[in-house]
Amino acid sequence: MCDTLVALPHFTKNKNLIFAKNSDREPDEAQALQHFPRISQRENIKGSEQNQTLKCTYIEIPQVKEIYEVLLSKPFQMWGAEMGINEFGVVIGNEAVFTNVKIQKQNTGLTGMDMLRLALERSETAEEALNCITNLLSLYGQNACGGYKNKDFFYHNSYIIADPKKAYILETAGKSWASRKVESFASISNGLGIGTDFENIHLAEEKRTFPFSLKPKSTPFSFRDYFSDFLYTKVGRSKTRQACSSNLLSVSKGDFTAEKAMQILRTHNLPEHQFSPRKCNTSSLCMHATGLTNPSSTTGSMVSEIRTGLPSTVWMTGTSMPCLSVYIPFFIGTKTLENFLQPGANPDNSLWWKAEKVHGWICEDYQNRKTDFIKEAKILEDGFLKEEKNLLLSDAKASQLEAFSANCLHAVMDMYSNFKF
Repeated sequence: MCDTLVALPHFTKNKNLIFAKNSDREPDEAQALQHFPRISQRENIKGSEQNQTLKCTYIEIPQVKEIYEVLLSKPFQMWGAEMGINEFGVVIGNEAVFTNVKIQKQNTGLTGMDMLRLALERSETAEEALNCITNLLSLYGQNACGGYKNKDFFYHNSYIIADPKKAYILETAGKSWASRKVESFASISNGLGIGTDFENIHLAEEKRTFPFSLKPKSTPFSFRDYFSDFLYTKVGRSKTRQACSSNLLSVSKGDFTAEKAMQILRTHNLPEHQFSPRKCNTSSLCMHATGLTNPSSTTGSMVSEIRTGLPSTVWMTGTSMPCLSVYIPFFIGTKTLENFLQPGANPDNSLWWKAEKVHGWICEDYQNRKTDFIKEAKILEDGFLKEEKNLLLSDAKASQLEAFSANCLHAVMDMYSNFKF
């Protein structure tokens, strides 16, 4: 389960596009923060001039001559990414959606995360990224497991795709897809949302499951009604979460900020004074796994403020549970993550696993143990937000932004390392 939202420049306080996403995955699947610089010369890409291929999560596809710089938040063991940004300010987040199109479960296609990363590496605008994903979908399909330890977790994907000036929603079912442009703000969750209001659509010859295969196409045609799976969409409470994020967005017209986006992503299914991770269900934006009916946790979170003429700021937690996390600023064109320890399958000294140890202890007695920790985390985050604003106002150089980002990252690492249980 995941949630993604976007607000166009005319809707926000600073007149910059704001994008945000929670990545909900299996609770012990560490999420890595990774930076990959631009590769412009073909000879620098592994392989021969005549036969260069790229190994994605399950399959190989032809490589391209130029790969753009990207900053990603991704499951540690997968090639693809849950969310990310490239050097042109193109930013994308994906959602699992459950449809009635049959999946062969043979891992012969691309994951939604593969297509997300490929679009970032190959696109200069949101429109190019949308076309990149639909072309990849047509060529390779999405017959690919999206799970970690759960090797039976197959799904289709939806996306919010944005650049500094515009944004699109793209939804898929097998090789079929529909898209529409975002007019002001939007949010998506784990269910199809484009009905008859699509702007572009492609319908492939899909084998659908009984009794959906008997359902006729309506006039006008509704992508959502024709392709939605009832059971998984309902159990996942995607409509509830999408309504929650959309309502929280709508009340901030003209005053929406990155900080407000962070708070939306920290929203639970109960008032904060009543919330316990044990009471979390699939209507919570900040997800805490509780078992069979709610198997996912928010394992990474990102808020991006995409600017024209100034550096964009990518706020990423690099940790699970945004309600207990600090958003750390990163910038394209810097090397903050060059020597950053990436998490593995087991507890280690990475940021993700250091935080997991602390977060796990707090969640055993959430209401009593969270107070002091959240107070310390908030002081750090507020300081980061203030300093980021000052640096941008002073027209800071890339070297200054890199030093600032590195200091923030180290401060958060120290907070977790020094926390006393």
